[in-house]
Amino acid sequence: MPVDTQQIMDEAAKLGDLVAQHPAVARYKDAKRAVAEDTEASKLLADLDHQIEALQRQQQSGREVTDAQHQQLEALQNRIVSHLKIKALNMAQVDFVDLLRRITQTIQRPLADAPVQQQAGPRVSGMPRPQ
Repeated sequence: MPVDTQQIMDEAAKLGDLVAQHPAVARYKDAKRAVAEDTEASKLLADLDHQIEALQRQQQSGREVTDAQHQQLEALQNRIVSHLKIKALNMAQVDFVDLLRRITQTIQRPLADAPVQQQAGPRVSGMPRPQ
């Protein structure tokens, strides 16, 4: 029996409610909040964004990034990856994204297994119509 778009959207909302209750979502939200409330972590991430933007603008204007700038960026990245709250956020984000990936694969599985029904399409000059 065919379903309409509203039925699909209603079920998607229910799925969204279930996903929101998953422990991976809670861990991700908690880790994100912890980083946002940590002034050092927030400053490190903001500094990284600013440095990357500045280097991109520099490259777009045709100027090469210097070795010193690369080293400065690398040093900042090392500080970021060693920050405990940022590390926890990255791990929680990986778990959260993996959950979403598995859900998406599960949704797509029946679509991949479903037989394709071809409909007669428009006739292209010199090409027979699909049967």
